[in-house]
Amino acid sequence: MNRLKLVLPTPEYKEELMEYKREFIENEDSMDGTAGLRTAKTFKDWYSVICDNLKEETVRDGLVPSTTYMAISTNDGRLIGMIDIRHRLNDYLLNFGGHIGYSIRKSERKQGYATEMLALGLTECVKLNIKKVLITCDKDNVTSAKTIINNGAKLENEIPEGNGITQRYWITLD
Repeated sequence: MNRLKLVLPTPEYKEELMEYKREFIENEDSMDGTAGLRTAKTFKDWYSVICDNLKEETVRDGLVPSTTYMAISTNDGRLIGMIDIRHRLNDYLLNFGGHIGYSIRKSERKQGYATEMLALGLTECVKLNIKKVLITCDKDNVTSAKTIINNGAKLENEIPEGNGITQRYWITLD
């Protein structure tokens, strides 16, 4: 497909990232895979966190090392989505969060971007030597489940979480 490329955030993308955040907030939408962009007070604060979280030596307390990418349209350079790849799992991530979180802006949904972005993210997992990737979603989120399954995932189980149920999917990479 090659409609997207994964790009590490840099200060040059500040305006696009802030617009992405605004769209999610206006739509009262969940911002998965953004490494806390929604709650960051400033771009500088958020950027500092994602840079620190790249390495085990500098990861913020309570978090695991992760790499956050922007999914950029190869056609027009628009920020379509974001994906966060956690290099390892802690107890919470093993049960509920998984290795990967992602989101697509509402204005770009239902075009197959999530499936393509997740496939690109799995390529990055191979580079990180993650051979078995856990991806989770709410049982109500049928679209996300389809995206995960379209990338070769197998449902392992479902776990109650709060008022909902989390589905746990595994993808084995070569």
